Amino acid sequence: MTMNSSYTDQEPPRAEIDILKGPTLIEFGTDWCGHCKAAQPHLASAFDEHPDLRHLKIEDGPGRPLGRSFRVKLWPTLIFMRDGEEVERLVRPTDAASIRQAMARIDS
Repeated sequence: MTMNSSYTDQEPPRAEIDILKGPTLIEFGTDWCGHCKAAQPHLASAFDEHPDLRHLKIEDGPGRPLGRSFRVKLWPTLIFMRDGEEVERLVRPTDAASIRQAMARIDS
């Protein structure tokens, strides 16, 4: 699986996320968010080293149940998961190195 380029408004139920096997990156944000746009080159660079990492790019906002279940407050919020468990979280990342480091923790 490769990096997704746009946010989907079709969010899976939290129960489906909790049973995912293997490494998963969930990215919460919106297409119009300046911080989200600024993070995209850093994400793309990090995905170069982890091309098979599952990437769920979920549009977030008020009343969106999945984002609320993860207590997302700022965008983008990156949730790094392994086997349905949160391992690390980055909020508004500004460099590829921190994203790569978090990816390495779940994609080993």
